[in-house]
Amino acid sequence: MMLVALLIVGLPFSLLYAQPADSLTSAGKGVKEKVKTGLSFGALPAVAFDSDLGFQYGLLGNLFQYGDGTTYPDYRWSLYAEWSRTTKGSGINQLFFDSKYLLPHQIRVTADFSFLTERALDFYGFNGYNAEYNAAFEDDTDDDYISRVFYRHERKLGRITVDFQGKIKELPLRWLVGYGYFNTQIGSVDVDRLNKGRDEADKLPEVDGLYDLYADWGIIPRQETDGGTHHFIKTGLVFDTRDNEANPNRGLWAEVVLMTAPRFMGNTETAYTKLAVTHRQYLTLMKEKLTFAYRIGWQGTIDGDVPFYMQPYMVNTFTRTTKNDGLGGARSLRGILRNRVVGEDFTYGNFEFRYKFWKFYRWKQNFYCSLNLFTDTGMLTRESELNLSGVPAEDLQTYFSSESQGLHTSYGAGLRIAMNQNFIVAVDYGMAGDKRDGDSGLYINLGFLF
Repeated sequence: MMLVALLIVGLPFSLLYAQPADSLTSAGKGVKEKVKTGLSFGALPAVAFDSDLGFQYGLLGNLFQYGDGTTYPDYRWSLYAEWSRTTKGSGINQLFFDSKYLLPHQIRVTADFSFLTERALDFYGFNGYNAEYNAAFEDDTDDDYISRVFYRHERKLGRITVDFQGKIKELPLRWLVGYGYFNTQIGSVDVDRLNKGRDEADKLPEVDGLYDLYADWGIIPRQETDGGTHHFIKTGLVFDTRDNEANPNRGLWAEVVLMTAPRFMGNTETAYTKLAVTHRQYLTLMKEKLTFAYRIGWQGTIDGDVPFYMQPYMVNTFTRTTKNDGLGGARSLRGILRNRVVGEDFTYGNFEFRYKFWKFYRWKQNFYCSLNLFTDTGMLTRESELNLSGVPAEDLQTYFSSESQGLHTSYGAGLRIAMNQNFIVAVDYGMAGDKRDGDSGLYINLGFLF
């Protein structure tokens, strides 16, 4: 199933509600950047077409308040909103707020309110390469074709998260506490809905997908097959010496985060605790032009049993991305199938060169364009325990492998168009290094990966 992105319609547009400031900041050799004040707004259309999910339409926008400009390029507060629909029923509704200056003592508040409906969410099984991926099952021109949505299931997700961070004395260190609420509804792909209005030859067959097979075989516990509700709390420490949050030229950003869904919060049957450790570093190779950035991380389950639909969730301190799922896809391993690598514990790394090749001032806005070359990699360090006793013998070889875990690696390049340093249109194209992880992916998002 191919996603044909039609987005990229010119440069982001903006609305400015403040007088331009006279002060200037250095923006590289021969270029001076004007300090922004007041409100700045950037927006993009969300337009795409998928042969099965239909036409996508919508809008995403980001409002920044820079105040009197004394904190620029930091904003006083930011409000991100996204609304989109597809003609077959998928949808995104999201509000994301972030501010380091709203509360006293520069306590940072970050809040996300989202409702996401996905008619065909990727599902490739568990334990990385131990779950066989056969592209022919999705290819309606192949003799082994089953369904274009064979590796999919439906998900509706209501999500609320609120995090607070505060400085520890004068150190580049912050404490973190947060709360999250996830209401997840899982089901089989609604083939009848996706087939409406289609020619008979193009209709999806009424067959079981991989999710249905896993449920029938008992690999997915019965109490988890339709989803559930989770309340969790986060706590952690953050070390941060970045010179610019949106696209640092130098500095470190490291964190240790503990996320727990305890029984006393109503998570009786699925209580669990996860630990995530992430280190990011930014190295200047050419001042204001070329930066090498890398991120390495580990995440694992340290207590309890995590339901399958929460297992891919990546834990960290700051996530504006709409779909914060696990290894594979736009926000982790670009070019590799989304959620391809799911297990109890995993490690990953992202390495990229970022080159700012053009800076200019137009329409009362500061712009720069940047190219990036990257490689992403990840692997499981502990597999999920699976009960395969219910799997028919003839299906064991088709859907499961006994191969040892290895690296899942991808390579690619991207383009960034940034307005006032914070509103950053991102286009990445990644290619999987192994056909067992898919082929390639084109991603259009906002911001740098990390």
